[in-house]
Amino acid sequence: MSLERIGAVISVVNAPGVLHELTGIIAEHEGNIISVEMLASPDPAESRIYFEIELETEPAGLLVDLGAVPAVRSVVSEKSLQKIYGKRIIIMGGGAQVGQVAIGAIMEADRHNIRGEHISVDTIPLVGEQALADAVRAVPRLPRARALVLAGSLMGGDIEKAVREVRAQGLLVVSLNMAGSVPDAADLVVTDPVQAGVMTVMAVAETAKFSVERLKRRVF
Repeated sequence: MSLERIGAVISVVNAPGVLHELTGIIAEHEGNIISVEMLASPDPAESRIYFEIELETEPAGLLVDLGAVPAVRSVVSEKSLQKIYGKRIIIMGGGAQVGQVAIGAIMEADRHNIRGEHISVDTIPLVGEQALADAVRAVPRLPRARALVLAGSLMGGDIEKAVREVRAQGLLVVSLNMAGSVPDAADLVVTDPVQAGVMTVMAVAETAKFSVERLKRRVF
């Protein structure tokens, strides 16, 4: 049987050791935990945990066993965020440039999503070297993040170091053609912000015949 990715929201008593017990049951069912997130709960005595799990077997048995744990109050099966939202593109930098990149990315993502792809676009306008460097370093920790677009007029210093670090972790980084050293560190440099959004989506979409690795030049 092929791997099936499921989502599960589990409400539990807020107590030490519960997460360890839940992951042990998942391991017993040979489930591979793809991601874990602690969700907000209106009850301070309760925690809500969201798992994305890959299974080779039907999930019904796993869900029953999770619900049998004494500390568990409820187990709800959900569609995985990978299936609903898919790959994420993160755009950060100056507000005006971020907005223009988002226009291109959203229009291109719509074209691919209509054909069965799942690509979502996240934006955050930021100013300041340290704020941007911290945000860049945090992107690989975001679930399903596949590409980062840096949209601004001037970026360098610690932001450049952060770009090189996240690229080493496998993240695609696209930069606008701006002042500073960040364009030298990025995978791809695009002058037009709308085109930058379009090309980033094309680079991560499975329904596009485009690969950054095959480009003979990296500045456009």
